[in-house]
Amino acid sequence: MSKFKILHVLFFALAIGFLFLSHYYFAEYTQSIVNNIAIFIILAISYNLINGVTGQFSLEPNGFVAVGAYVAALLLLNADSKLYQFDAEEPAGIILALHTTNFILTMIISGVCATILALILAMPVFRVRGDYLAIVTLGFGFIIQLLAVNFPAYTNGSLGLNEVMKVAENGDTSRYTNIFYSGGVAIIAVIVILNLIYSKFGRAMKAVRDDEDAALAMGVNTFKIKTMAFSVSAFFEGVGGALLVGLLGSVSPDQFTFFFTFQLLIIIVLGGLGSTTGAILGTILVMGGSEWLRFLDEPMNLLGYQTEAYPGLRMVVFSVILIFVMLFARRGIMGQMELTDILNKFKKASK
Repeated sequence: MSKFKILHVLFFALAIGFLFLSHYYFAEYTQSIVNNIAIFIILAISYNLINGVTGQFSLEPNGFVAVGAYVAALLLLNADSKLYQFDAEEPAGIILALHTTNFILTMIISGVCATILALILAMPVFRVRGDYLAIVTLGFGFIIQLLAVNFPAYTNGSLGLNEVMKVAENGDTSRYTNIFYSGGVAIIAVIVILNLIYSKFGRAMKAVRDDEDAALAMGVNTFKIKTMAFSVSAFFEGVGGALLVGLLGSVSPDQFTFFFTFQLLIIIVLGGLGSTTGAILGTILVMGGSEWLRFLDEPMNLLGYQTEAYPGLRMVVFSVILIFVMLFARRGIMGQMELTDILNKFKKASK
């Protein structure tokens, strides 16, 4: 086994150890932050695959995450809960028939539904490039949101679906998503996507990103490559949507506006477009940093002077920090490099 493979094994072993430590020793609030970061790592690295690695400026993640979230909520709620919650219109028969308490199965079905939708969309979406592709995929997100609002028999309209909680025999409730689910899926997603990037398909994806016309001239089936990246990305975005529902216990159309996609775009640009390591670091900085700065919204004692609460101050400070980071690292923290590329540089420099 090479040194880098040993390093990868060590890295994932540390990640698994951290998951166990978090589950048994962290407070509930800290666990919820770790869960949130793990889910956004899944979403960021999958979005980076189509946007950063394949170079297709797509603005679709909010749509696929919403599909995964609604599918998961409809599967996890039983018929009685649906009849109780659907106020605007009686739930459709097929909606009442859907039910399972198996969360792993729910995540897989949510991912598969998003993948099927991605395969259907690939044909019209990839007939255009660049800014036009961004507009088409942006429209897809809006369509999913409008469908969620205007088909109350299937989604409960703008009210959304609530109380998606695991109910024990004694009546206690708990969340479906825990650190092992979110962290475990994040580790699997990193392994799958890194293996894909370093395969011949990954090299073809980078060729499409660098010069699509040249790749086409060299015999690369660019439509197949883009469709594969789009489908893998959609699968993990659907799974991420299921994990979000399992963590929050609710889903509504307002959760999946364009701001959701914009947040992921900030993460992958900050980390470095095309770098999976960068997407992970960007997620930790954006999601963890915004939580760490939460004290700025509260009243503070500064050298004996008691300040008032300024709700939203943390986002102002956080935005200023992001601007400075981008000014000094215009290609993102990692550029297009991975952790192994940096270690390779150190190895060559030490010779």
